[in-house]
Amino acid sequence: MADPTSPGDLQEKSILTEAELEEIAPRSRDSRLHLLTKIRSRFRCSGTIVKSLLLKFIPILNWLPRYPVKEWLLGDMISGLSVGIIQLPQGLAYALLAGVPPVFGLYSSFYPVVIYTIFGTSRHISPGTFAVISVMVGSVTESLAPSDNYMMPGNDSMILDTVARDADRVQVASALTLLVGIFQILFGLVQVGFVVTYLSEPLVRGYTSAAAIHVTLSQLKSILGVEISQRSHPLSLIYTFINLCSKIPQTNLASLFCGVLAIVLMLTVKFLNEKYYSKIRIPIPIELITLIVATGISYGVNLNRAYDVAIVGHIPTGLQAPIVPRTDLFASVVGNAFAIAVVVYAFTISLVKMFAVKHGYNVDSNQELIALGLSNSFGSFFQCFTIGTAMSRSLVQESTGGNSQVAGAVSALVILIIILKAGELFESLPKAILASVVVVNLKGIYKQFMDIPALWRSNKIDLMVWLVTFTATILLNLDLGLAVSIAFSLLTVIFRTQWPHYSMLGQVSSTDIYRDMSQYKQAFQIPGIKIFRSSCTLYFANAELYANAVKKMCGIDVDKLIELKKKEAKKKQQLKEKAEKEEKKGLKKQKKKSEIAQEKELEYIHSHNIVVRESQIEVLGNEVLEETTLNSVEPNKCPFHSLILDLSTVSFVDTVSIKILKNIFRDFQEIDVTVYLVGCHENVLEQLECGNFFSKTITKHQLFFSIHDAVTYILRIHRNKLVEEENSWSTKI
Repeated sequence: MADPTSPGDLQEKSILTEAELEEIAPRSRDSRLHLLTKIRSRFRCSGTIVKSLLLKFIPILNWLPRYPVKEWLLGDMISGLSVGIIQLPQGLAYALLAGVPPVFGLYSSFYPVVIYTIFGTSRHISPGTFAVISVMVGSVTESLAPSDNYMMPGNDSMILDTVARDADRVQVASALTLLVGIFQILFGLVQVGFVVTYLSEPLVRGYTSAAAIHVTLSQLKSILGVEISQRSHPLSLIYTFINLCSKIPQTNLASLFCGVLAIVLMLTVKFLNEKYYSKIRIPIPIELITLIVATGISYGVNLNRAYDVAIVGHIPTGLQAPIVPRTDLFASVVGNAFAIAVVVYAFTISLVKMFAVKHGYNVDSNQELIALGLSNSFGSFFQCFTIGTAMSRSLVQESTGGNSQVAGAVSALVILIIILKAGELFESLPKAILASVVVVNLKGIYKQFMDIPALWRSNKIDLMVWLVTFTATILLNLDLGLAVSIAFSLLTVIFRTQWPHYSMLGQVSSTDIYRDMSQYKQAFQIPGIKIFRSSCTLYFANAELYANAVKKMCGIDVDKLIELKKKEAKKKQQLKEKAEKEEKKGLKKQKKKSEIAQEKELEYIHSHNIVVRESQIEVLGNEVLEETTLNSVEPNKCPFHSLILDLSTVSFVDTVSIKILKNIFRDFQEIDVTVYLVGCHENVLEQLECGNFFSKTITKHQLFFSIHDAVTYILRIHRNKLVEEENSWSTKI
């Protein structure tokens, strides 16, 4: 068996307990004073602080004066023009997803983008309309302003009053957008951008995959040329699918032909763009080309009158005056607004960090929240719906030479020109073409279904999160689906902390490294010492499981040993009381106390050739030291003398876990086993102190920095005991 100590002499290395360390280097106790100093420095007013805050909250003041015009301007111009060309069809198409007229998609592609250019910190993302966010907005507008509420009696049948319906939906969308912006600004000011960390990647990808199904199904009505009522409630997607199937006999063949042809054409050109990406610096703007050609054909053939193909209709030119959103709708949309605010930030910050790491610059996650909040809040006064960040446009902006937020400003300028002058040219555009643009741009999201086999091979729990998120979002709609998904994701974390991996550690031969003995054959148990480790933190939900695992993996029945020891003590007490009683009555003389002979034990130890050295404990002969210990102890005595609990994985302790640790110390002390703690972080140590963990029986002399320090200390103690006992026995002989 390997030497249970380090390669050098035990006395060469200075081993300090936590109590000894605090005497040499006491911890600072002025944390409150330090906090007050930070608060005072933060709220102290001076010219330097005001300037730094101004540059922090308005980043354009920081980067624009240092903008390298010669190096970056041309790339930003080309990139902005490319993104603006893509933004035009997407803005028109995603407005239909949001349940509002197409022109409001152009507004949402202009006002918020300008605001983000001023307040945003990312140089490469393309803010604007986004399919998933648009369909979330659409679920709210269609729920609060359903088409069924705007049916008017006509000559032969009921007629839908689209003007009144669209006006109410625009009000709902702008009120929702304002509330989303307020949430995002508040999150940024109180610096709670961390909430997005609860949206894991499998959750987000499962959610967007389900949202893609919602989006596709909502656009099939435009491709088929039929009208169906849509609601936002659990199982609404199923009802929509059933209604859509019932309307298939009423399909407008001209509309279907336009939509399918546009989808095939755009998918083909996008495939060629990807295949010859290295040869084509600027991808072919197939969406814009499709819109222009389809608008021309529709205008020339008069598809609306000749074949009853639904078209975009009137698109007003020029900018509209700002209107205050209806705050009385806040109570109806507050839950949806919170969910949309979190989802928008989750998508945006993932892209922001990806581009920041790739291009080597820093971004402020809380400032991104403020920038998004200001963009949405400001846009809501101009009847915009909630914007996000589309990966497809962001990748185009980066790949075509975009270097800064100037590219976003250029794309907004392109949209402005269209709003002012060219918007009315698209009035004859078939809605089936816009629906096909939406469906084609979901291609990247549909690729996420390949996550299922990948997660099956790598992580089954992440696969469960993906599938539960997808299923919940499909069945319960987008808002409730997100809530259920987050709850389930958090539950998986809780369950994993309740069933962590427990292990008994052994020393790797002649090193100070300790590994799980069940996984490493080269890791050996040190005689008389048990080392226990849990793979997760210790808190109220798993504290009892932790205590049970400690007792079970030590290989002894601690409770039974305690019970036997108590029975033995009770029996001795009864014999003592009986003897005293007999002595008082004079029935029997006091028995003389017998002494336990030590010669046999001394002879036994010498027969096994145990040599105690200054530097190490070496076992000679055929039996190891552990076997001698086991054979020499009493049947009711614990076969080891020390237990080390590795708390290096523990990030915090609560009152329940402190109580459980106290119980572990108490139980093992009753069977003559000393318990040691190693790897305690400073905050854990402070929490132990505040929880009154330390006492006369549990001291800081039982705390060590590392496992090896504790092992070395224990071996020194028992080496000295063996030397003292041998000397005393020699003296007796």
